Amino acid sequence: MSHGTIFMLVLLAIGIFAKNSSLIIAVAFLLVIQWIDLGEKVFPFLQQKGIQIGVTIITIAVLVPIVTGEIGFRELQGALKSSYAWIALASGVLVAVIASSGIELLKSDPHITAALVFGTILAVALFNGVAVGPLIGAGIAYLAMKVVAFFSSFIG
Repeated sequence: MSHGTIFMLVLLAIGIFAKNSSLIIAVAFLLVIQWIDLGEKVFPFLQQKGIQIGVTIITIAVLVPIVTGEIGFRELQGALKSSYAWIALASGVLVAVIASSGIELLKSDPHITAALVFGTILAVALFNGVAVGPLIGAGIAYLAMKVVAFFSSFIG
């Protein structure tokens, strides 16, 4: 049994212990793909396109209330009268911009990617987090690295 499979089985056990269905489904899906010998074909595709597919699925879920008529122009207009709505709007813009910087970091630095993925796994398994962590985490890490580099340039 490979180290990767053992690691995945540990993650599966953590998911079961933490009752985290997202982690259980993700691990089980990947293990099945590996065990039925489709990994060489499927894993590269998932690694290249998985984040985009995930973002698209999340976007679809967020847009469902609009297409069903639960949220429309009237609700948007009403929400924009609230200071909390403006905070939410600004937060959405900020997170999207920060996350976009993280995509390149995830692609270019395997050490950072490993740490971010592990952090996301811990958050999902132990703190009932949601697995959007690597993307926004990479964006936050990128931003923090730029801030550290900026201040380090003054120190020498």
